Amino acid sequence: MKMTEDHAEHLQELMRWRRDMRHFRRTPLSEDLIEELRAAMDLAPSVGNARPWRVFRVEEPGLRQQVRADFLRCNQAAAESYDNDTRVEYTRLKLAGIDKAPLQLAVFTETDPPEGRGLGRATMPHTLEQSTSMAVYGMWLTARAHNLGIGMLSILDPDRMKTLFDVPESWNFTAYLCIGYPEFDDDTPLLHRKGWQENAKTEWVTR
Repeated sequence: MKMTEDHAEHLQELMRWRRDMRHFRRTPLSEDLIEELRAAMDLAPSVGNARPWRVFRVEEPGLRQQVRADFLRCNQAAAESYDNDTRVEYTRLKLAGIDKAPLQLAVFTETDPPEGRGLGRATMPHTLEQSTSMAVYGMWLTARAHNLGIGMLSILDPDRMKTLFDVPESWNFTAYLCIGYPEFDDDTPLLHRKGWQENAKTEWVTR
Protein backbone atom coordinates (compact mmCIF):
# COMPACT_ATOMS: atom_id res chain seq x y z
CA MET A 1 0.00 0.00 0.00
CA LYS A 2 1.41 3.38 -1.01
CA MET A 3 1.04 6.09 1.63
CA THR A 4 -0.33 9.48 0.61
CA GLU A 5 -0.07 13.03 1.91
CA ASP A 6 -3.44 12.50 3.58
CA HIS A 7 -1.97 9.63 5.58
CA ALA A 8 0.95 11.81 6.68
CA GLU A 9 -1.35 14.67 7.69
CA HIS A 10 -3.65 12.37 9.65
CA LEU A 11 -0.70 10.80 11.44
CA GLN A 12 0.64 14.22 12.43
CA GLU A 13 -2.81 15.15 13.70
CA LEU A 14 -3.06 11.97 15.77
CA MET A 15 0.35 12.59 17.33
CA ARG A 16 -0.50 16.21 18.08
CA TRP A 17 -3.70 15.19 19.85
CA ARG A 18 -2.15 12.21 21.61
CA ARG A 19 -2.14 13.62 25.09
CA ASP A 20 -1.57 12.07 28.49
CA MET A 21 -5.14 12.40 29.76
CA ARG A 22 -6.15 12.80 33.40
CA HIS A 23 -9.84 13.76 33.13
CA PHE A 24 -12.17 10.98 31.99
CA ARG A 25 -15.86 10.39 31.64
CA ARG A 26 -17.18 7.17 33.16
CA THR A 27 -18.79 6.13 29.85
CA PRO A 28 -17.98 2.44 29.36
CA LEU A 29 -16.18 1.26 26.23
CA SER A 30 -17.69 -1.35 23.96
CA GLU A 31 -16.00 -4.73 23.84
CA ASP A 32 -15.48 -4.27 20.09
CA LEU A 33 -13.55 -1.06 20.74
CA ILE A 34 -11.50 -2.67 23.49
CA GLU A 35 -10.65 -5.48 21.08
CA GLU A 36 -9.40 -2.92 18.54
CA LEU A 37 -7.07 -1.49 21.17
CA ARG A 38 -5.80 -4.97 22.03
CA ALA A 39 -5.30 -5.81 18.35
CA ALA A 40 -3.27 -2.62 17.84
CA MET A 41 -0.62 -4.05 20.15
CA ASP A 42 -0.37 -7.09 17.88
CA LEU A 43 0.92 -4.82 15.12
CA ALA A 44 3.83 -3.46 17.17
CA PRO A 45 7.43 -4.20 16.23
CA SER A 46 9.63 -5.91 18.79
CA VAL A 47 13.27 -6.92 19.09
CA GLY A 48 13.75 -10.36 17.53
CA ASN A 49 9.95 -10.65 17.40
CA ALA A 50 10.10 -11.37 21.14
CA ARG A 51 6.74 -9.68 21.82
CA PRO A 52 7.56 -9.28 25.53
CA TRP A 53 4.51 -7.25 26.64
CA ARG A 54 2.21 -8.87 29.18
CA VAL A 55 -1.07 -7.08 29.91
CA PHE A 56 -3.69 -7.32 32.66
CA ARG A 57 -7.14 -5.82 32.21
CA VAL A 58 -7.81 -4.55 35.73
CA GLU A 59 -11.50 -4.92 36.55
CA GLU A 60 -11.63 -6.10 40.17
CA PRO A 61 -12.55 -3.09 42.39
CA GLY A 62 -10.37 -4.22 45.27
CA LEU A 63 -7.31 -4.46 43.03
CA ARG A 64 -7.99 -1.02 41.59
CA GLN A 65 -8.22 0.34 45.12
CA GLN A 66 -4.85 -1.19 46.01
CA VAL A 67 -3.28 0.44 42.95
CA ARG A 68 -4.91 3.73 43.93
CA ALA A 69 -3.58 3.41 47.49
CA ASP A 70 -0.05 2.91 46.20
CA PHE A 71 -0.45 5.94 43.94
CA LEU A 72 -1.55 8.10 46.87
CA ARG A 73 1.42 6.96 48.95
CA CYS A 74 3.92 7.56 46.14
CA ASN A 75 2.30 10.85 45.19
CA GLN A 76 2.62 12.14 48.75
CA ALA A 77 6.27 11.15 48.84
CA ALA A 78 6.84 12.91 45.51
CA ALA A 79 5.16 16.09 46.78
CA GLU A 80 7.32 16.12 49.88
CA SER A 81 10.49 15.89 47.77
CA TYR A 82 9.91 19.40 46.36
CA ASP A 83 10.60 22.75 47.97
CA ASN A 84 7.57 24.70 49.22
CA ASP A 85 6.83 26.72 46.06
CA THR A 86 7.20 23.75 43.70
CA ARG A 87 5.18 21.57 46.08
CA VAL A 88 2.26 23.97 45.77
CA GLU A 89 2.47 23.76 41.95
CA TYR A 90 2.72 19.99 42.11
CA THR A 91 -0.30 19.51 44.32
CA ARG A 92 -2.41 21.60 41.91
CA LEU A 93 -1.82 19.08 39.14
CA LYS A 94 -4.34 16.30 38.62
CA LEU A 95 -1.99 13.38 38.15
CA ALA A 96 -4.34 10.38 38.06
CA GLY A 97 -7.40 9.30 36.15
CA ILE A 98 -7.75 6.10 38.11
CA ASP A 99 -11.00 7.11 39.81
CA LYS A 100 -13.00 7.47 36.59
CA ALA A 101 -11.27 5.73 33.68
CA PRO A 102 -13.48 2.78 32.65
CA LEU A 103 -10.65 0.71 31.18
CA GLN A 104 -7.42 0.19 33.11
CA LEU A 105 -4.46 -1.89 32.03
CA ALA A 106 -1.36 -2.99 33.93
CA VAL A 107 1.47 -3.60 31.47
CA PHE A 108 4.57 -5.65 32.24
CA THR A 109 7.62 -6.68 30.23
CA GLU A 110 8.91 -10.25 30.25
CA THR A 111 12.69 -9.84 30.44
CA ASP A 112 13.49 -13.41 29.42
CA PRO A 113 10.85 -14.42 26.88
CA PRO A 114 11.29 -17.66 24.96
CA GLU A 115 9.86 -15.91 21.93
CA GLY A 116 12.49 -14.41 19.65
CA ARG A 117 15.16 -16.88 20.87
CA GLY A 118 17.37 -14.04 22.07
CA LEU A 119 17.74 -12.43 18.66
CA GLY A 120 18.91 -8.81 18.83
CA ARG A 121 18.82 -8.38 22.59
CA ALA A 122 21.97 -10.07 23.87
CA THR A 123 23.95 -6.81 23.95
CA MET A 124 20.97 -4.49 24.58
CA PRO A 125 18.45 -6.30 26.78
CA HIS A 126 16.59 -3.03 27.45
CA THR A 127 15.25 -3.27 23.90
CA LEU A 128 12.62 -5.58 25.40
CA GLU A 129 11.27 -2.64 27.44
CA GLN A 130 11.48 -0.47 24.34
CA SER A 131 9.44 -3.06 22.45
CA THR A 132 6.70 -2.92 25.08
CA SER A 133 6.74 0.88 24.88
CA MET A 134 6.18 0.71 21.12
CA ALA A 135 3.22 -1.62 21.64
CA VAL A 136 1.76 0.85 24.14
CA TYR A 137 2.31 3.78 21.78
CA GLY A 138 0.67 1.98 18.87
CA MET A 139 -2.37 1.36 21.04
CA TRP A 140 -2.26 4.99 22.21
CA LEU A 141 -2.52 6.32 18.65
CA THR A 142 -5.30 3.86 17.89
CA ALA A 143 -7.18 5.06 20.97
CA ARG A 144 -6.85 8.67 19.81
CA ALA A 145 -8.20 7.70 16.38
CA HIS A 146 -11.34 6.55 18.22
CA ASN A 147 -11.55 9.80 20.26
CA LEU A 148 -10.29 8.05 23.38
CA GLY A 149 -7.67 9.35 25.77
CA ILE A 150 -5.01 7.43 27.68
CA GLY A 151 -3.26 8.46 30.87
CA MET A 152 -0.08 6.73 32.02
CA LEU A 153 0.00 6.49 35.80
CA SER A 154 3.73 6.46 36.54
CA ILE A 155 3.68 7.49 40.21
CA LEU A 156 3.68 3.90 41.43
CA ASP A 157 6.14 1.53 43.09
CA PRO A 158 7.16 -1.07 40.45
CA ASP A 159 7.94 -3.71 43.07
CA ARG A 160 4.56 -3.18 44.70
CA MET A 161 2.87 -3.61 41.32
CA LYS A 162 4.68 -6.90 40.78
CA THR A 163 3.45 -8.08 44.17
CA LEU A 164 -0.13 -6.91 43.62
CA PHE A 165 -0.40 -8.69 40.29
CA ASP A 166 1.56 -11.73 41.46
CA VAL A 167 3.77 -11.87 38.37
CA PRO A 168 6.93 -13.93 37.73
CA GLU A 169 10.22 -12.47 38.90
CA SER A 170 11.33 -12.02 35.28
CA TRP A 171 8.51 -9.55 34.59
CA ASN A 172 9.21 -5.84 35.00
CA PHE A 173 6.42 -3.34 35.58
CA THR A 174 6.22 -0.98 32.59
CA ALA A 175 3.02 1.05 32.78
CA TYR A 176 -0.41 1.46 34.33
CA LEU A 177 -2.80 2.88 31.74
CA CYS A 178 -6.13 4.62 32.31
CA ILE A 179 -8.28 4.66 29.17
CA GLY A 180 -11.59 6.32 28.38
CA TYR A 181 -13.38 9.19 26.71
CA PRO A 182 -11.85 12.49 27.87
CA GLU A 183 -13.97 15.04 29.69
CA PHE A 184 -12.76 17.68 27.23
CA ASP A 185 -10.66 17.83 24.07
CA ASP A 186 -7.41 19.75 24.19
CA ASP A 187 -4.25 19.51 22.11
CA THR A 188 -2.25 21.36 24.77
CA PRO A 189 -0.53 19.04 27.25
CA LEU A 190 -1.65 19.34 30.87
CA LEU A 191 1.83 20.30 32.09
CA HIS A 192 1.93 23.11 29.53
CA ARG A 193 -1.48 24.42 30.54
CA LYS A 194 -0.50 24.37 34.20
CA GLY A 195 2.81 26.13 33.53
CA TRP A 196 4.91 23.22 34.76
CA GLN A 197 7.22 23.02 31.74
CA GLU A 198 7.19 23.68 28.00
CA ASN A 199 8.63 21.32 25.41
CA ALA A 200 12.21 21.79 24.33
CA LYS A 201 12.91 21.31 20.64
CA THR A 202 14.53 17.99 19.79
CA GLU A 203 18.00 18.69 18.42
CA TRP A 204 19.77 16.32 16.04
CA VAL A 205 23.52 16.75 16.50
CA THR A 206 25.74 15.98 13.52
CA ARG A 207 28.94 14.04 14.24
